[in-house]
Amino acid sequence: MTTMMKESNRLLAAIMFTDMVGYTALMQENEDLAKLYRDRHRKVQQEAVNNHSGKILQYYGDGTLIIFNSAIEAVACAVEIQRELQKEPEIPLRIGMHTGDIVYDDEGVYGDGVNIASRIEGLSMAGSVLVSDKLADEIKNHPRFHFKSLGPFDLKNVKRSVEVFALTNDGLKTPEPKEIGGKRKEKGKSIAVLPFVNMSSDPENEYFSDGITEELLNALTKVEGLQVTARTSSFAFKGQKLDVREVGKQLGVKTILEGSVRKSGNKVRITAQLINTVDGYHIWSETYDRQLEDIFEVQDELSLKIVNRMRENLADEKAKEQLVVPSTNNIEAYNLYLKAVFHSNKWSLTSLNTALKLLNQALEIDPDFAKAYAALSSVYIWLGIGGKFETENAFALAKMYGSKANQLDDSLAETQLALANSFFWMDWNWDEAMNYVNRAIELNHNYAEAHQFKALFSMFRGAEEDAMKSIKTALRLDPLSAPANVVLAVIFYLKKQFVPAEKQLEKTLEISPDFLEAVNLMGWILLRKRDYPKAIQLFEKTRKIPGNETESISGLARAYAMSGKREKAMDFMQILLDLEKKSPESIGFSYYIAMVYADLNDSDNMFRCLEKCLENKEANLFFVNSEQAFDRYHSDPRYTRLLEKFGFREK
Repeated sequence: MTTMMKESNRLLAAIMFTDMVGYTALMQENEDLAKLYRDRHRKVQQEAVNNHSGKILQYYGDGTLIIFNSAIEAVACAVEIQRELQKEPEIPLRIGMHTGDIVYDDEGVYGDGVNIASRIEGLSMAGSVLVSDKLADEIKNHPRFHFKSLGPFDLKNVKRSVEVFALTNDGLKTPEPKEIGGKRKEKGKSIAVLPFVNMSSDPENEYFSDGITEELLNALTKVEGLQVTARTSSFAFKGQKLDVREVGKQLGVKTILEGSVRKSGNKVRITAQLINTVDGYHIWSETYDRQLEDIFEVQDELSLKIVNRMRENLADEKAKEQLVVPSTNNIEAYNLYLKAVFHSNKWSLTSLNTALKLLNQALEIDPDFAKAYAALSSVYIWLGIGGKFETENAFALAKMYGSKANQLDDSLAETQLALANSFFWMDWNWDEAMNYVNRAIELNHNYAEAHQFKALFSMFRGAEEDAMKSIKTALRLDPLSAPANVVLAVIFYLKKQFVPAEKQLEKTLEISPDFLEAVNLMGWILLRKRDYPKAIQLFEKTRKIPGNETESISGLARAYAMSGKREKAMDFMQILLDLEKKSPESIGFSYYIAMVYADLNDSDNMFRCLEKCLENKEANLFFVNSEQAFDRYHSDPRYTRLLEKFGFREK
């Protein structure tokens, strides 16, 4: 490093600032003891720095500036210093760290990186090690180190806010956020609406309390400048009795709205309370008694009440006169719609079919119910993508119902997203799909699902930076959404970054252990890692799940083919071929069969199946460039022609 610094006055380094707590006061009280502490401090630091290939650049009385070539060595050195100085005689030391550019000359050391490390050290407490988000990100996958976020801070003379992390390794002190100084960056104007509790005697009325919650949530998304946590993450806390402060921390919001619904006959009582997540203080509470026929009025009144009470905290604009615009005036149709939403959000084949039945009943009562048409379109999209319904018919119905909803009410973000998905998955009209998904986001900037699909659309077209930006927005709005989390894993997979993909899938499965898309993708990664026994175990387990036979059996065939057990692979291939013969033409077996043929080195049948994928517009074809099975065929002219016909990536 010394040679490097002589050659250049600018370098990228891991930067450490240390400072003895109370040294100045000790010097005034006992100068000899202060010097003894200072000498011990310097001796321990010098030995540790030498052990980890660092360099002490400057001493500042009781403080030190140190740099390292390696972030890992820098953090290891900090841990060693703190553990040693906590031995008798214990010396209280603060450590702050960052990684970035520094400028070095005869007069000193400069640069934004130095300033950030210094400011972080100033936030610290004795016995702790605090690091910047940038440094933490560099070593987050290293098993030796463990971190805890203390939140974002506005540091003096630093343009961006910096999230600060505390090391939690044994022997270190981990400060609570309230124990450290500095100007904490305020969370944005944000709210989460937790599921209202059904207090009615009939548990079947739970769909009604969920519907009230959803309408309030949708109303608040119309407030400019307000971040509203999406339904998926809010409903993750349903039935749990957690401290609102902990919920606020997990969702990253300043306020929480919670309440209850008691329905009896045609009467309904709704209670609501708004809570500050920082201290648990109840900002506001209210009770509404209404006739059921007035439910839309109650929802709108409640939404306005919240916004008006918190206008100075939540929104710069005046509350709109009407936040809830009922898309039907028929209470029976609306109740059926709420029940359908309740079932469709479970995402199982059985619940989706139940939702279809309920939505069709609602539309028989009110043929002009736009939201029901939009919901019906979305259900068919999911059935088609998941291969739970004949693909061509599912997408055609989705587009028909989406278009109908759009004719009735083109202000619904849900309608625009349904149309976007139809154009993308059915028509392969990428430009039109992107227009509609952007329109959905314009109508509702808090619509996490729209950002999620925009991420997929962007990634499939080769716009990786746009994809990451969109999925991060989706996860900020809906951090506990299993679909949003698995989309991030899909993006990593498409980029052939399999280690972060696997870690993201593990996170997804922590949120939703039975989320099938995550389980299946984990199986593909196990094949990529050549962990065939574990892959076989996984696919044998998922084979028992209704509707997942294709993915599981093809996974088993591939695992045996890749491990050299060709006869066993052919047995499962035959099962797959038999399933294809018994199923409708466009259900979508071709891609899975093509992968098995690829692993069996049968390129002719592989390309025949991939051509059939093109003909049937199977959604899995979007993985073709990232799938390991096809890697060896990329130089084949037939593969080039296939991609040209597909045309899904921007050049």
